Amino acid sequence: MRKRTSVSNVGNNCGHLQITGNAEISYEDLKALLEKSQNLVLVDVRTKEEVDKGRIPGSIHIHVDSVESAFAMEPEEFKAKYGVTKPSLDAPELVFHCQMGMRGKKATSKAQDLGYVNARNYKGGYKEWSAKEGN
Repeated sequence: MRKRTSVSNVGNNCGHLQITGNAEISYEDLKALLEKSQNLVLVDVRTKEEVDKGRIPGSIHIHVDSVESAFAMEPEEFKAKYGVTKPSLDAPELVFHCQMGMRGKKATSKAQDLGYVNARNYKGGYKEWSAKEGN
């Protein structure tokens, strides 16, 4: 039986959402995070050409082959290059995605290897997102 990923409000944690469960996140859970979370770091690991055709709002682009070097950067360098604060190793809301899930899974695995214990993959990818959002 597959363990389901869920999003929940965590006690007295200033209303922050926390992802629990396995290393995947659903469309519904990602949508909830996008609507409610101030701390979500959503990383699009597709090619620049793919991203230029459409993207999930709020995502930052880091190609799958650059994930390891990007997340090994010093925080100041990461912010200068990507325009967002580098997440901490225990960041609860770090989500990777690609077009259909495979590159996102690879990026999530790389991040976990670097110590990002809560890194998750949106396995539906931009393909599912654009179908459900009408993009």
